[in-house]
Amino acid sequence: MSGQQSAVVVIGGGPGGYEAALPAAQLGARVTVVEREGLGGAAVLTDCVPSKALIATADFMDRFSAAARIGVGFDGHDGDQGVQAHLAQVNDRIMRLAQAQSADIRDRLLAAGVEVIKGAGRIASPGVVEVATDITHVESGKEPAPSDEERSRHTRSLTADVILVATGARPRVLDSAVPDGERILTWQQIYDLKELPEKLIVIGSGVTGAELAHAYLGLGCAVTLVSSRERVLPGEDADAATVLEEVFRSRGMEVLNRSRAGGVVRDGDEVVVTLEDGREVRGSHALLAVGSIPNTADMGLEEAGVTLSDSGHIEVDRVSRTSVQGIYAAGDCTGVLPLASVAAMQGRIAIAHALGDAVAPLNLGRVSSNIFTDPEIATVGVSQADVDSGRVDARSVMLPLTGNPRAKMQNTKHGFVKLFARNGSDTILGGVVVAPRASELIFPITLAVANRLNVDQFSSTFTVYPSMSGSIAEAARQLHSVD
Repeated sequence: MSGQQSAVVVIGGGPGGYEAALPAAQLGARVTVVEREGLGGAAVLTDCVPSKALIATADFMDRFSAAARIGVGFDGHDGDQGVQAHLAQVNDRIMRLAQAQSADIRDRLLAAGVEVIKGAGRIASPGVVEVATDITHVESGKEPAPSDEERSRHTRSLTADVILVATGARPRVLDSAVPDGERILTWQQIYDLKELPEKLIVIGSGVTGAELAHAYLGLGCAVTLVSSRERVLPGEDADAATVLEEVFRSRGMEVLNRSRAGGVVRDGDEVVVTLEDGREVRGSHALLAVGSIPNTADMGLEEAGVTLSDSGHIEVDRVSRTSVQGIYAAGDCTGVLPLASVAAMQGRIAIAHALGDAVAPLNLGRVSSNIFTDPEIATVGVSQADVDSGRVDARSVMLPLTGNPRAKMQNTKHGFVKLFARNGSDTILGGVVVAPRASELIFPITLAVANRLNVDQFSSTFTVYPSMSGSIAEAARQLHSVD
């Protein structure tokens, strides 16, 4: 398909949408982005950017409490140096930052010649997108959908050679734990808080739950983390999760393992979380972090012939095609891997494939991810579970950071580097980093995985002394095999 003759309509302005629109415009297509909330989507406005900004604030505060351990302090203050979080100001800054990022994305799209329409898009038929530009109903799955008469008054019809659906996902809620926006909250509602919760109960110990539990603990809030599994972060490296849980407990967090929440109710100025075994946990606020639901309802997908999974996710192949020619999908609405980086890559791959540009299918084996706790946990490639189960013929080495000179200088007491190398070829297949700024340290390992470097090539590359990256090279040296 010639980009010069193509009309591309992107439904959703998050990473999967706007990152696709830019190369589409570069390839000469006529591009329209339809977004009803704001450019950047939930990732920028209510999820990734705000949560990481909140975590950065908590980490900044932690530096004051840790200062005394390295001989630094303010006269007349001990421990936390008298530092307090003013949550209203913190949240105001976070939301202004998110809006500024959204505005930057809009400016980039407009500069590239992309048309941006504020409204709710749905597929009327293959090749036709209807955009409701002024509908008062919020189509969240609970309110009734707009009537045909309402749609006709405020609907714009767009023809498209290529349709990309990138509508993301929203927080999953429980029938027994209905958010009220005041004391029972989803992760999108916490930025409306004006005062720090006296005691926050976080329900769910996946990535979102662990990150926000860490953030509020760092801001000075008493935190209880309710985990239905044996440990926090059940889907992550077990060694890394164990380190993080130990750190949580040592800093005063109450972690309730094997404790599934049955319901949450208000009781005056408190919330009561009832566990399935009958126990009750009381706090001032409850935060629900129990997964997400794709935004695919009432979009005309099934009527157009697009195949959805039982969970409502759009089924796509490795070049982001759906079951209908000319309709692609990217991001959290596909359920492939809920990362902004993956959504963006899916969107770019979709456009390249649709417009005839060079393209390589999505390779999840090269995706690096990070959990923004303290310490951070970053991973790429194969996992310890892959090796232990025999799915991958590899060996591993885990090197604690306690012996790293830079770690000692920075008073880093928790963390490690773990590398996996294939038996025989010594090719680096993956790694785990648990450390401050692990999100930065994982990059050289990701390069090694993507370029199939072996441990000798990796370890023979110079590192700065002293540096945290020195431990990564040392781990590679320890994986050197002698035949």
